[in-house]
Amino acid sequence: MKSLPRIHASRLVDPRYKIEQMDLEFANGERRIYERILGSGRQVVVIVPFLDHETVLLTREYAAGLHRYELGLPRGRVDPGETLMEGAQRELKEETGYGARELFLLRTLSLAPTYMSHIAHVLVAQDLYEERLPGDEPEEIEVLPWKLAELHRLLTLDEFSEGRAMAALFLAREWIQRVRGG
Repeated sequence: MKSLPRIHASRLVDPRYKIEQMDLEFANGERRIYERILGSGRQVVVIVPFLDHETVLLTREYAAGLHRYELGLPRGRVDPGETLMEGAQRELKEETGYGARELFLLRTLSLAPTYMSHIAHVLVAQDLYEERLPGDEPEEIEVLPWKLAELHRLLTLDEFSEGRAMAALFLAREWIQRVRGG
């Protein structure tokens, strides 16, 4: 395995967007300046809630980055003092009106790792029960049951474009097939 580049210096060049500039030296002696966007330091969860072994709950909410409504999965930041599971449970209740008796961490994903330090934890939620917590969204989030057998159709919809949600659903589909033994 290659050794990591040596960091000679680093500085925050834009504190508002947490852009860090790093002076790097690679093993072959080459030096380069790289910039990266630092994460907030708070963990992020993406939850795949299973209503049953064949159905997941999707959410439809406003996505400011694209200025449209987007289909996706419940997600959000873990609050200070919360564990990963507590944050996932809270986000699930706020965004879908369901809690989960069982939560499993499937995988941790990076988002654009060549220039961002952002990671997201993908969790599966099972054995759901109705419970809503007030959230911080300006309007109620629409919740849509979706059959995993129709995942191919979901991928064709323009309003479903978030890579984390796509990856999470594929990971969850593989996981549920192993759990069911098929």
